[in-house]
Amino acid sequence: MQKTGESYTTARSHLITKQQVTKQQARTRGFAKLAGMSDAALKAKTGCAWERWVKALDRVQAHTWPHRRIVEHVHEKYKVPDWWSQTVTVGYERIKGLRAIGQRRDGGFEATKSKTFAVSLSRLYRAWSQARTRAQWLPGVDLTIRTASRDTSMRITWPDKTAVDVGFAGRGARKSQVAVQHRKLTDQSSALRMKQFWDERLGALKEVLA
Repeated sequence: MQKTGESYTTARSHLITKQQVTKQQARTRGFAKLAGMSDAALKAKTGCAWERWVKALDRVQAHTWPHRRIVEHVHEKYKVPDWWSQTVTVGYERIKGLRAIGQRRDGGFEATKSKTFAVSLSRLYRAWSQARTRAQWLPGVDLTIRTASRDTSMRITWPDKTAVDVGFAGRGARKSQVAVQHRKLTDQSSALRMKQFWDERLGALKEVLA
């Protein structure tokens, strides 16, 4: 009877452990869903998955901080590049219920998208700055470039008066990246629609540059 009791206790212990692991896995998957980015993608770029970032930021009560302070903390303390510091911060704010997907901390909405291309930084920039090339992958859009810094950034007014901020970065001799932030959108459905739009347009840009 004692042996049977021990076997039961051991089996129950294994079951409880398995249930705890399953709950933990579900919890971390929930973090990724709320943040809008997978653990694998985040860990590849920052070294940590969402669970570790949430613990690290909760430790300093970052949910009580303004957005910019969280970004600076992630960048300075953990040496995470600017773009990914923003990604960690936005994901953390979503997990903590401070904003919905596509929503800014001030209540407005935005769509963001980035993509890496196998071309030089200058060629990628020209695909945006030169109207003839831009029309090949972004046709029918009568936009206004308000300000531009060569190979670095661009600020655009969209036809509906929303704002598009574009950042460019080199990723080696033959690679470059563009990051698009479409701001001042009216609601979450608009943010989701424009995120899909930019995903498609950057895909078209990749074909033009191929």
